[in-house]
Amino acid sequence: MAAGAPGSVDGGDLPGGLRAALGGLTTRGRSFLAAGVAAAVCAYALGQGDLLRVGLLLAALPLVCVTVLHRTRYQVAGSRRLSPSRVPAGSEARVHLRTDNISRMPTGLLMLQDRVPYVLGSRPRFVLDRVEGGGSREVSYRVRSDLRGRYPLGPLQLRLGDPFGMCELTRSFSAYDTLVVVPRTHPLPTLRLAGQASGYGDGRRRSPALAGEDDIIPRGYRHGDDLRRVHWRSTARHGELMVRREEQPQRARCTVLLDCRRVAYQGDGPDSAFEWAVSGAASALTHMLERGFSVRLLTDDGSVAPGGGSDGFAAPAQESADSAGLMMDTLAVVEHSAGGGLSRAYEVLRAGADGLLVAFFGDLDEEQAVLAARMRRRSGAAVAFVLDSAAWGRADEARASGAADDRLRTLREAGWTAVAVPPGAALTDVWQQAGEAHSGALPGAANGFSGGWS
Repeated sequence: MAAGAPGSVDGGDLPGGLRAALGGLTTRGRSFLAAGVAAAVCAYALGQGDLLRVGLLLAALPLVCVTVLHRTRYQVAGSRRLSPSRVPAGSEARVHLRTDNISRMPTGLLMLQDRVPYVLGSRPRFVLDRVEGGGSREVSYRVRSDLRGRYPLGPLQLRLGDPFGMCELTRSFSAYDTLVVVPRTHPLPTLRLAGQASGYGDGRRRSPALAGEDDIIPRGYRHGDDLRRVHWRSTARHGELMVRREEQPQRARCTVLLDCRRVAYQGDGPDSAFEWAVSGAASALTHMLERGFSVRLLTDDGSVAPGGGSDGFAAPAQESADSAGLMMDTLAVVEHSAGGGLSRAYEVLRAGADGLLVAFFGDLDEEQAVLAARMRRRSGAAVAFVLDSAAWGRADEARASGAADDRLRTLREAGWTAVAVPPGAALTDVWQQAGEAHSGALPGAANGFSGGWS
């Protein structure tokens, strides 16, 4: 849950003073004032004293209400709480509003209004009866969006009114909150494939420092170290206490590549090909983190999230929930890139460590298909989900379909496990299909899963 910073409103603190308060006259107040002035003018012209008194009373009532409301000092504090502050697209979040009267005098009729973007629904309004001194009121409303993104909520507005409805003054709190709508994720099946390694520590590739029971490279003694691990030979050589390092488990790594090129997708909206790819990347990230992998998100322009380590992978000590949250926040606002190629992503992959590569590609021309094929390193496994450009709405379907088959063939010949994604396909189905395609390609050293697929 996220709590918005509380704000306070002083009912007597009006920008523009009494002139601004006069601008808060309601239709009823303006009507009374106009009727009173008209009656007074007619009474003066006709010499009717009784009518003059009535006109003065009508004109004075809204003015008195404005003065009283202007001089009345309400001390009101407001806060907002989101539950939850990060929600998948298509799901609802509840917004809780709390109003506290921090003065000793009771308030009059209050109306709360919160500002929300149009995509989240209509603007919520609440009418609060008299709030006693030191009392509070809580109300809530629901918001929902089918489109991912970051949406500001607030500021909260408070409207003060007099008992006769002659005048209303609006106050705005300064605090606001942000609702993050992340892509939908789908639970994916665990695939146990030949040559795979589970996420944590049992991969077939191990660094030389992890070859033995203990690391042969000692380090300096630290307070709290077990004295039984003192390495006496190194201690004598360095002149200070040295201890043997304990073996540290090594996490398998996984890179999820998301192709965001505008030229690779057609259409917009929740059911578009690009949104399917974003949702697929989010599901793959969550799945691999739950299996204990160190995961990073890479886009076609070379951007890496969350950037927990020097090479962009989530730090092994980082909690999976925190890592997933950082990458989900990135995917919540990811948009089409202006670039037309995958060269920057290729450079990042070529310079980085090996491991499992899961890619979500849009439409690939011949040049980009060859570049994508080279992304697959001989020491790691690569799985590609390629959106079928013909089925996703290309004008020249026959030509596009043939081109898509050629691109898939190019990737498979380079060692990728490549699967075409038809429109509306369930991610669980194509994920399972990728596992079956990989199993069908074995035996084959080129397709061995060094980083694991679990």
